Amino acid sequence: MTSRHRVPPILAIDHLVVGASTLAAGTEWVAERLGARATPGGRHTAMGTHNALVGLGPRLFLEIIAIDPAGTPPARPRWFDLDEPRMRAQLAETPMLIHWAARTADIDADAARSPVDLGAITPMHRGDFEWRITVPDDGHLPQRGLVPTLIQWSDERHPADALKDVGMRVVALAGEHPDPAPVRAALAALGLSETLKVTYGRSPRLAAMLRTPRGIVTI
Repeated sequence: MTSRHRVPPILAIDHLVVGASTLAAGTEWVAERLGARATPGGRHTAMGTHNALVGLGPRLFLEIIAIDPAGTPPARPRWFDLDEPRMRAQLAETPMLIHWAARTADIDADAARSPVDLGAITPMHRGDFEWRITVPDDGHLPQRGLVPTLIQWSDERHPADALKDVGMRVVALAGEHPDPAPVRAALAALGLSETLKVTYGRSPRLAAMLRTPRGIVTI
């Protein structure tokens, strides 16, 4: 008799998401803290947002995202909780790390593994880039941003390929949540338990430790 072993999914951090009330505010916040100037990205016409990017090494980047004042408001809530009043109030005070995305080669199968609903798998594009991504219908962040959005790029190209390597790298991710068990279960199902360690905390919080030109910085 042969035994069958479940093969864990192979996912990796794709990008970190810094939310901001304006793209200019987010760009300055990142520059002040990390010592790196973000490269303009483009517009997400379906969501009414735009972004700027900082390279974090091969196939990895930090995204600064904000509502695009020149964009057409979407007929649905924007992603990453950007329309949620509490999030808007927080970002009006200061930009902050709000979320992360994990790259997958099979978004349908991997989204189905998660015990936390990650949302509908939605096709998106920005300029020449196309991808499929999980987006809840109401735009909320799964487990307040601790369970990642899943993304599958349409081809081998990746936004980080064109970004200048400023020597910045992710050292570690950590999270806090008042009910960490569901978060840990989702991360385990996605094979990401070692990628993000989650402990108890009174309020949900995501933090990233980065090696930067200014040394180790936590955002």
